[in-house]
Amino acid sequence: MSATGSSNTVRRSSRSGLAVLFGALVSLLAALLLGAPGAAARTEPTTSGAAARTAAPAAAPTVAPAAALTEVTGFGTNPSNLQMYLYVPDSVTANPAVVVAVHYCTGSGPAMYSGTEYASLADRYGFIVVYPSVTRASKCFDVSSPQALRRGGGSDPVGIKSMVDWVTRTYSADTSRIFATGISSGAMMTNVLLGDYPDVFAAGAAFSGVPFGCFATTDGSEWNSACSGGTVIHTPQEWGNLVRTAYPGYTGPRPRMQVWHGTEDDVLRYPNFGEEIKQWTNVLGVSQTPAATDSPQSGWTRTRYGSTGDRAPVEAISLQGVGHNLYAYGMAARVLTFFGLDSSGPGPQPQPGACKVTVTTNAWSTGLTGSVTITNTGTARIEGWKLAFTLPSGQTITNGWGASYAPASGVVTATNATYNGTIAPNASVGIGYQANHGGNSGPPTAFTLNGTACSVS
Repeated sequence: MSATGSSNTVRRSSRSGLAVLFGALVSLLAALLLGAPGAAARTEPTTSGAAARTAAPAAAPTVAPAAALTEVTGFGTNPSNLQMYLYVPDSVTANPAVVVAVHYCTGSGPAMYSGTEYASLADRYGFIVVYPSVTRASKCFDVSSPQALRRGGGSDPVGIKSMVDWVTRTYSADTSRIFATGISSGAMMTNVLLGDYPDVFAAGAAFSGVPFGCFATTDGSEWNSACSGGTVIHTPQEWGNLVRTAYPGYTGPRPRMQVWHGTEDDVLRYPNFGEEIKQWTNVLGVSQTPAATDSPQSGWTRTRYGSTGDRAPVEAISLQGVGHNLYAYGMAARVLTFFGLDSSGPGPQPQPGACKVTVTTNAWSTGLTGSVTITNTGTARIEGWKLAFTLPSGQTITNGWGASYAPASGVVTATNATYNGTIAPNASVGIGYQANHGGNSGPPTAFTLNGTACSVS
């Protein structure tokens, strides 16, 4: 069952009640154990023995059977030997959205299918669900190796990207509506996927996770005690730089992020929640001061950053007195609202940063000045902005006006001054910089404002 014509094995996994997953790991990776969620979305009679696995005929179809959990093999580059499970509802829409649902340590794709509501929600709204499944002994996703933390570097993110590509080819999926969500190890992988592939994913939702790069190791270990203990603390800029380093030179739109965490999490400690907020507000170029705060349920505190609506750039939900195993029935529906996949949800909020940039340089032998005009071409007022661009090779900023600039070369972010942080619709702000150059005195060719690509003139 492959779009490239290779013969794939198809296994149908019956939907069953969730098996007991609350045992402890005997290795250090036991600390990542997340008990399976309590609510099974769908059930059907259990089939055992050979009847539970049906090999594909020689002329395998190029699509999965509808409304059945199906294993797809031969889906593409897969350096870490992940398994791919797929759920396609009977009522799949034309050009469907895709949700990648990533399991916890000791879990699997079928367990994530049985223990969450994404399949039943797919029946309702017509999207496709991909359930990646780890085959290594720990059953944890690789979120720590150098290969995992860079685009195309190898390991699990590459295999998951191949799964998305397979679904996109096979079902003509809407490439602007690809989403990731996960629990514990899967939440960490959600952070990694959004960092490695910002051009693929539109948004993510992470339950009990840690920031991108927090779990990094170089000795082959899958475990980082400092990160799990909540002692890895960075500035927002440092966290944002870790994400930007995963895909050097990328200046396009960045995916929105929703994070969930319990205050009593004793596996991935609660400080990781605040560090995730710092990271993704920086990446998306929005203020760390919430635009809205409410309590959608008793014991919950929800903060939204960059916008007040259901599709804010960053949304964070803190659960008072709740431990690591926080996922519960009903949360997936809130994820879909954030993703914009529930038909009852409101229209998209105006995203900050719809813009046009006009840039010119005036050069002399070894130096230049650059003049930049930023115009808000969107319909919403921008309150606080970050303009990202890549300086041509050999250029280094020595000073600037109208904004603070960091770093001085390479991928630079210009952050508004105190007096020009608000840009009304159709209004403009002028900034500039002085730089040294080594022969190339040209202007940057691409800009993003608060994570959104600008037109350039």
